[in-house]
Amino acid sequence: MKKEIGGYFELEDFGGKEYYPNLYKVNLGRTALRWLLEGRGYTKIYLPVFLCESVTEACEQHGIRISRYQLDAELNVLLPRKKLGESECLYLVNYYGQLTDEKILAYQKIFGNIIVDHTHAFFQKPLKGVDTLYSCRKFWGVSDGAYLSTDAVLPMDKPVDHSNKRMGHILGRYEENAGVYYQEMLQNAARYEGMEIRRMSRLTENLLGAIDYETGRRKREENYRILSEALPSEFIFTRVTPEGPFVYPYYHKEGLKLRRWLAEHKIFVPTYWKNILEECTESSLEYQWAADVLPLPCDQRYGKEEMQYMAERIKEWEAAGE
Repeated sequence: MKKEIGGYFELEDFGGKEYYPNLYKVNLGRTALRWLLEGRGYTKIYLPVFLCESVTEACEQHGIRISRYQLDAELNVLLPRKKLGESECLYLVNYYGQLTDEKILAYQKIFGNIIVDHTHAFFQKPLKGVDTLYSCRKFWGVSDGAYLSTDAVLPMDKPVDHSNKRMGHILGRYEENAGVYYQEMLQNAARYEGMEIRRMSRLTENLLGAIDYETGRRKREENYRILSEALPSEFIFTRVTPEGPFVYPYYHKEGLKLRRWLAEHKIFVPTYWKNILEECTESSLEYQWAADVLPLPCDQRYGKEEMQYMAERIKEWEAAGE
C-alpha cells in the first residue's frame, strides 16, 4: 500500500462535477494544442495575425510550419476558399464569443481541418467532429487547466501535472488585494513557457468540480447586460451576446489612455494581445482591436454595484474630454 494513513488533513475532495467531465483534461491550453497537433499529425497550421504569442510559441515548439492569415472588419477569414491538405489545419479564435456554431460549421465545410479556440467562450459547447480547446483559468479561480474536445486518438503517455506550487497568488487574493500577489502571478505565468504536455492536476480537477457553474453563468450574463445598457458599444465584438460572457468588450478610440486612467481608480482592465501593439502598425485593424477594445470584467465575482461603478468612472473620464 503506497497511500499514507493518518497525519494532518489535506484539502478535501469536493466530489463535485466539472462542466466538461468527458473531455480530455490537460494542464494548459497551449499544451492541449500541442497534444492535438501530435495526435492529428498535422505539419502545417494557419494562424491569425491577431493572436497571442503563447499559441504561436506552442506551434513553434511542436515544429509545425506556420502560415499567417488576416481577418477583415467583420472577422471573416481572409484565405482562399478551398479544402486544406490532409496534414494542414486552420486555427480559429472565438474572439469574445463572437464565433457562432453556424460560422464554425461553415468554416469546417470550406476548409476541412479546423481547430476552434474557445478560450473566450467557456460555456459554448463543442460541436461534434470539431476539435475544440478551452482554458479554465480565464474563467475560474484556478492556476491552470484546460479541456480538449476531439475524436482523434491521442497518445495517453502523459504525466499528471501538479498545481500546488502555483496556487499562492490565487489563495492570497482570496484574503488580500491583488496587488500584494501581482508579481507572484506574473512569475507563475512565466513558468508556463515551454511547459511539457501533461494531464490536468488532481488539485485543479478537484477545484473545478466544486464550482457552481450555473450561478457563474447567470451572474456573467446579468453583469454583461448592465454594462451594455450603461455603456452601449456598437462594435464587431458586441454583435453576439455569448452565453456566460468572458468580459464586456467596450470600444473607445482612446482605449490605451482610458485603461491607464481606470487603473488609477483601481479598475484593472488587461490589454490582451500586447504583442500586437509591437508587431502591427497603428492603422491596422489588429492594432485597433488590441489597443482600443477594453475587456471590462463582468464575471461572477461582481454584481450590480461594481458594474455601475465602472460605468460611472468611464462616463466621468469621457465627460472630462480626456
